[in-house]
Amino acid sequence: MDAARLLHLFLVMLLVLHEAAQSATGVQLQNQTQNRQQQQQFLSVDYYKRTCPDVEKIVHQVMVQKFREAPVAAAGTLRIFFHDCMVQGCDASVLVASTSHNKAEKDFDINLSLPGDGFDAVMRAKQAVENRCPRTVSCADILAIASRDLIGMIGGPFWPVKKGRKDSYTSHAARVPGNLPSSKNTVSELMHLFSSKGFTTEEMVALAGAHTAGFAHCKEFNDRIYNWKNTSRIDPTMNPLYAANLRLACPRNVDPTIVANLDVTTSKKFDNVYYQNLQKGLGLLSTDQALFNDPRTKPLVNRFAASQERFFAAFASAMQKLGSIGVKSASQGNIRINCAAFNQ
Repeated sequence: MDAARLLHLFLVMLLVLHEAAQSATGVQLQNQTQNRQQQQQFLSVDYYKRTCPDVEKIVHQVMVQKFREAPVAAAGTLRIFFHDCMVQGCDASVLVASTSHNKAEKDFDINLSLPGDGFDAVMRAKQAVENRCPRTVSCADILAIASRDLIGMIGGPFWPVKKGRKDSYTSHAARVPGNLPSSKNTVSELMHLFSSKGFTTEEMVALAGAHTAGFAHCKEFNDRIYNWKNTSRIDPTMNPLYAANLRLACPRNVDPTIVANLDVTTSKKFDNVYYQNLQKGLGLLSTDQALFNDPRTKPLVNRFAASQERFFAAFASAMQKLGSIGVKSASQGNIRINCAAFNQ
């Protein structure tokens, strides 16, 4: 067989493999959509209309008090909600404490930095709800409502929270790997992860905007300011003055509890300045800055940087989708009395 014939057969095989891959991806996305639609059938904004009509009011009152005491609870609770939903669905499994015979999600390495004020906010709200509506409202629903309300308190958008989630019967640290983004991920890895959960690239970039509030520990970005890709240099995509200031805040061998704001400009406000920072090389994590540097996501960063209204609309929509991931029905979960422990 001559070389031309072999080349032709090779190209045909590549085409067939490409079409097969596209078909498989299409089927996967279709299945994800169908699963989400089935899960949403038992979710409703008015789910507790008859059994606990004041649930949102009760949770909001607790969040107002918690926010007065610890404003950092806003970003912290949102992060807990995200970490919960991305691992086996929005089922409050991340709230469960480990026992002598089970290491729970909460104690997996990437979750150890989840802030205590966020957990405290949810536990307080649960207790307040239990006092009014015993054994009625799930921890998963309370976490969803609390996240929305606290983000609103720092200037973020409002979105209706559908309710009816049940709390999980399980929580295992071993289920966390591969389900949460890492500060070391490439954009391609992030896109693959979020796509596997049913998100579009635009929704992924919108959810990244949550980094307009909150902080990160120095270890998450030290390589960018001291030893980028083992070169003993600063990441060239980072603003040099910004990097110099970060070195002052995070010296080598720094205390592991030291943190830096994810948004260097308006860290206490939920806005679109996060995206404007990326345009100036002021992204703290490499995954943040990469969104501006990658041609697939840069147009979305520019779009949200130019319009806070468009960012808020996209973020609110993405949060509603996030809240529908892997929700449990009555046959798959229950109402935990204590969010940190399974019912006996």
